[in-house]
Amino acid sequence: MSSIDAEALYRSVLEQIRAAYGDQLGRADGAVLAGIYSGGAWLAERLARDLGVAEWGVVNVALHRDDYAKKGLHTQASPTSLPFEVDDRRIVLVDDVLYTGRTVRAAINELYDYGRPAAIELAVLADRGGRELPVAARFVGGVVDVPADATLVLAHGDDGRFTFHTEPRQA
Repeated sequence: MSSIDAEALYRSVLEQIRAAYGDQLGRADGAVLAGIYSGGAWLAERLARDLGVAEWGVVNVALHRDDYAKKGLHTQASPTSLPFEVDDRRIVLVDDVLYTGRTVRAAINELYDYGRPAAIELAVLADRGGRELPVAARFVGGVVDVPADATLVLAHGDDGRFTFHTEPRQA
């Protein structure tokens, strides 16, 4: 597999969101950012900083996962934290990798536990295909080719820069 430039994918997503929202993001009547724990939360935090948005949310999908009985609750997961009203808001849901769509489905279920958004738009760093659900992202850093037996993992350094690596898929 060739190297995936996570920073280039990030710049692409950043510019797409900036072009779509300009200075409307984060305003009381504008769209808000919510990142899916954990990679999506890292992305949402950096997007908020780079776009000059004061607050952003974190969505924990653990309780809505369809594999919850098998995996249980991740001990390091932070709880959902949404410092804004969900009702009637346009939410840009941020995640690192879009694959089957199951995590996005769980995140949407979690958001609806907090209210009824006007709209939810998905922003992802990498789309690796392989959808099991009819989920598509509005903002995509890039489409990447990852073997079916591998997981694409986002990491971030102390300097905030992103990198991708692959790991063997867990059974």
